[in-house]
Amino acid sequence: MPDIREELMKHVVSWAEVHRDSKYLVRKLMEFGPWDGIVALTRGGLFPAAILAREMEIRVVDTLCITSYDEQKQGVIDILKIPERAAEVNGRGWLLVDDLVDTGTTAKEARKILPDSHFATVYAKPKGMPHVDTYTHDVGQDVWVYFPWDTEIQYIRPLYKEE
Repeated sequence: MPDIREELMKHVVSWAEVHRDSKYLVRKLMEFGPWDGIVALTRGGLFPAAILAREMEIRVVDTLCITSYDEQKQGVIDILKIPERAAEVNGRGWLLVDDLVDTGTTAKEARKILPDSHFATVYAKPKGMPHVDTYTHDVGQDVWVYFPWDTEIQYIRPLYKEE
């Protein structure tokens, strides 16, 4: 039988929830614009950034490519690509978007590159909250969030059949 504590530490997010929560983020961000463009933190930030760009009629979308995760473990920060146009103005007038801020490690690196940007995430954990300007939902620090772009639907055996 699965450990109930382990099950409680998981939060599975559907495509519909990402869409709904990203649109809620748009409503929160409307008072801060207009924006010169959006910088999505790859890869997770690409999905909410596309929704924000559509809902706010923003046509300029770029990426800040930073890696810090190796599967489910945070590792060494590696900056793969910087959005030149946004970096030229230190992010001033730009919206920096990610799906989740966890410990703040990636957020701190992004802030060094685009210090004057407005940083928005859909989900935020307590350690990461101080590093973002706007977020939609808070998540417990010990909760692992499973996003739809990282998961697949699969058959799970009913509990009564488990050994």
